[in-house]
Amino acid sequence: MADKGKVPQDVVAIFHASFHPTQGNVIDWSLKASDEFDLSHVEFSCLPSGLHLVEQDVVYFSKNGCQGVCIFRRRQTAEHGHRGFRLSSLGILLAKSARSRPWRHVPALTALIQKIYGSLEDRDALEPTEEDWEPARVFFEQRKVRRSDLSGAGDWAGWDAEFNSTDAEILKTNPALHLPHMLRILGPSSLTLYKHVLGRRRILIYTAPPVEAACILCHVAADMCLEDQIYGEGEDGLPDRPKAQSKDGIKVLGVVTLNDLDRLEQESQSSRGWIACTTDTIFLEKASCYDLLIDLTASGSNKATRPAFYMSKPIEPARTRQPTHRLSFVRFTWSDVKLWTELYRLMQLDCGHGSACCDPSSSSSMTKSKPNAISPWVDIWRVYEDVCVLCAGLWMGNWRATASSAYPPADENWGSIRLEGEDYLNVVRHDNRSPSTPYVRSVGMGIEGRPAGPSSDSGLQNRRTQRRTSGMSVWTYVLKNLNVDEDGQDADVAARKLERQIAITLSLLQAFHTNTSTILGQLLTFIPSSRPRSSSSPKPPLVLTPKDIMSFELGPLSTLDHRFVEWLADEYGDGVQVVVRKGWRDLMGLVVGFG
Repeated sequence: MADKGKVPQDVVAIFHASFHPTQGNVIDWSLKASDEFDLSHVEFSCLPSGLHLVEQDVVYFSKNGCQGVCIFRRRQTAEHGHRGFRLSSLGILLAKSARSRPWRHVPALTALIQKIYGSLEDRDALEPTEEDWEPARVFFEQRKVRRSDLSGAGDWAGWDAEFNSTDAEILKTNPALHLPHMLRILGPSSLTLYKHVLGRRRILIYTAPPVEAACILCHVAADMCLEDQIYGEGEDGLPDRPKAQSKDGIKVLGVVTLNDLDRLEQESQSSRGWIACTTDTIFLEKASCYDLLIDLTASGSNKATRPAFYMSKPIEPARTRQPTHRLSFVRFTWSDVKLWTELYRLMQLDCGHGSACCDPSSSSSMTKSKPNAISPWVDIWRVYEDVCVLCAGLWMGNWRATASSAYPPADENWGSIRLEGEDYLNVVRHDNRSPSTPYVRSVGMGIEGRPAGPSSDSGLQNRRTQRRTSGMSVWTYVLKNLNVDEDGQDADVAARKLERQIAITLSLLQAFHTNTSTILGQLLTFIPSSRPRSSSSPKPPLVLTPKDIMSFELGPLSTLDHRFVEWLADEYGDGVQVVVRKGWRDLMGLVVGFG
């Protein structure tokens, strides 16, 4: 499979989904390797809401445990009832394996859809005929499953083998190469994502179209802990680690829609965890469906220069139909500074793609100019400012001064000290509108299902300006230009550039792997002492003190770090429940040096 010219043979189905003006999303053509593969409702994942606002996109999704990818196109038409264009996607589903790689089919799938739609444009036709699907049949016959071992297409033998290929075009499609860009864009808060992935939590990414960058983020986030979650204890030659409940990595669901609410509930019942992305704003009000929300649309706003992170916390509803969870703003912990310093040092070695192209706070990153690099201590300094604001508010007794009508009231606010950012995700407040005024898009903003008319040039220019200053646009720009060589570069320069990207990615993955092994190795020192002698008797809970939390190189005062240890115990504790004591006596004992 590492030889150039060979194609992976792991495709189990190919299909074409389109939007019908009266029937909605439908599958109008498909081929399957076996009748047992069910394609029902896959059309909703391939045509998520809001995708009519973009010309083209790449959508990653999953269906019944199978990974898939589709190429979306918006074709202009004057046909009555279609509102100016047709929406369609050509997608494939891969067989289940330890390491599904749908991105390897993206270049060929893109060329295939261009060939099919190009033939329709030459004949000025709208509906494909059976002859038009002949290239898709050839594509499917070349890549469909023929052997139970998938001819090695789904094997996983470590990151060294992952990048050991003679085909540079295949290497460039690997999402793991975007790990340095993800760290630069998310900043130290990416370690909050790392803890949720290692703890096998439910992670949802909210994004605006296009969705390709958010789908890549799902795979990159899963790759941070893939080596540790797939390997068993001691299989990589490092010190033994506690035994995990699941032998698979965190599940990457890709794009999910409102049609997947029951599916998300079923996935949440397993201990494997999942990570997905969506364009449906209604998920912002369903905080009980996930544990961590990453809002990519918040990047570039007045209050933040990076995507916003929110943790879902349970609350006591006053009425039966009120929400049971709320979103609370979260950044990172002080214990992340050490690991982030090491990651930033490694990212500085990436001279080919410096931090300038990934700086979400710089609008000039879209140009050829070289802006100043963002300081690695900016986010840490902001947390220090938050602590100062909190201490000053307590010292002055200003318990209610910073509370405003922009934040909904809550009974658990023990003084309403407010730091920078929103504890509650407000989805109705825009610009200078009142918080109580609902925000409704008007005609020309995409809600009516057609692009803006020629008379809205000023509005189009404003939206272009907003896209240039948004972190999501910067990420999309980096995604599109990662594999684009400079003018005049020869093959040797491009090869050295790719080798440098692979070296930086492997170094970052090794840093995460070393940190994970250290934490799990420390957890192993506590687990055996709590196991009862008799296997039939119930296992007593393991009580940890703030001093024990410090032995993990975590923050003893951080609630997130306390939860992180409890998550690890749920996965690697062999049925032992961990309880972290957070009383004032324990904290005072830590300060004065008592155990």
